[in-house]
Amino acid sequence: MAWRCSGRTNADLIANMHAARIITSDRVKEAMTKVDRANYVIHKSEAYEDSPQSIGHGATISAPHMHAHAVEHLLDFLGPGKRVLDVGSGSGYLCAVLHHLVPGGVVVGIDHIPELVDWSKGNLRQDGLGSALDNGEIIMVAGDGRQGHSDLTPYDAIHVGAAAPTLPHQLVDQLNSPGRMFIPVGSFAQQILQVDKDENGRVTKKQLMGVMYVPLTDAESQKRGY
Repeated sequence: MAWRCSGRTNADLIANMHAARIITSDRVKEAMTKVDRANYVIHKSEAYEDSPQSIGHGATISAPHMHAHAVEHLLDFLGPGKRVLDVGSGSGYLCAVLHHLVPGGVVVGIDHIPELVDWSKGNLRQDGLGSALDNGEIIMVAGDGRQGHSDLTPYDAIHVGAAAPTLPHQLVDQLNSPGRMFIPVGSFAQQILQVDKDENGRVTKKQLMGVMYVPLTDAESQKRGY
């Protein structure tokens, strides 16, 4: 089970999620193995716990099993040259994982807390991804992720790391055709939605699982504790 996937090392954590069938793809296992979660958390002693952790400013880094679920569900839309948007990019951890799955592509991380954006860039450099930042393969920006990031649309895959009260149409508009989004939706009862846009622009939604995420809101509300 997910809460039993904690490990003493990054390799242990990944191996436990693989054994629990949360990670089922070799591509996902390889990408997550390349990213040391200790570079993206405040308390290094808790880096390999399979739980969400505070990263300050009212934000969290999601539990590793939720990041694994997200990447597994987006995997069909991740590959060479693809463009990916990570809304609520926080620590930069998932942007690093996604980078390893889109060689020659672009990963855009957007967060409305400028201090977190600056911190995430330092985390990525510490994890050996400074060149990816310098050459534009990973782009970290401060902004309202609820509006997406129109500069590099359309995106083949979009991940949202906080729960929107309703599905943001701006993000759906920024999906490629075909494209897929992984997003928690709801206020009290939250569900992960898999939002697919086909080659003709037709949008379908599929509920994947019940979850409990922090809300996708504005910066001031987040800093006040919602």
